[in-house]
Amino acid sequence: MVKHSIFGRIAQLAKANINSLIDQAEDPQKMLDQMVRDYTNNIAEAESAVAQTIGNLRMLQDDYNQDLENANSWGNKALAASRKADEYRSAGQAADAEKFDNLAKVAIQRQISSENEAKGAEPTISSQTEIVEKLKQGLNQMKSKLNELQNKRDELIARSKTVQAQSQVHDAIKSIDVLDPTSEVGRFEEKIRREEAKVRGQAELAASSLDAQFESLEDLGEQTEVEARLAALKAGSSTAPSSLEAGKEATSETY
Repeated sequence: MVKHSIFGRIAQLAKANINSLIDQAEDPQKMLDQMVRDYTNNIAEAESAVAQTIGNLRMLQDDYNQDLENANSWGNKALAASRKADEYRSAGQAADAEKFDNLAKVAIQRQISSENEAKGAEPTISSQTEIVEKLKQGLNQMKSKLNELQNKRDELIARSKTVQAQSQVHDAIKSIDVLDPTSEVGRFEEKIRREEAKVRGQAELAASSLDAQFESLEDLGEQTEVEARLAALKAGSSTAPSSLEAGKEATSETY
């Protein structure tokens, strides 16, 4: 019963579809780790049971071989006793001949008994041999499946680490991307641009104020001339020279 139970477990585990189990698992790595542990434990248990089954089969085979040897030995003894009986009978010693014929009969009975023992063990040995071969095959399948599980687990772990490393590199590159307006460098660049624009505005404002000052000076000079002419008119100097003529007269007098 134990052997059949283990054989069924081996067959069930060996037929497991790893890829399907991985697709259904929430955490494939944990699932694979657990499967590796289960396989390892079941393989150890199966190896022990298979070893015991093989041992029992070898004992049956030893008993079978011993029965064959015994049958052959009793056959030889029966033959020897029969020949001895024939010798005594040829010599006219009927009593001794009868004695050895009886011994030959006993040996033949033992021979038949040993042959029957061997023959009776043959079906059991055949059945146990078949079971052992299937158990060995299932055990090898389990070991192959275990190797597949371990490789799949190692592959997934390596791929997971690679993805994590790539993600970290991507985040690091993104954090220093000067074109990224959300990054620190982008914000600092935007601040500098604003300061530069402010300086340009101040310079433009300063230039505009200077032009206005010069324009006010020109207006002031024109107003002064108007006031001078008005004062001359009020003083009765209606023929008073203009500022341009006054300038010419002053120049002539100098010469």
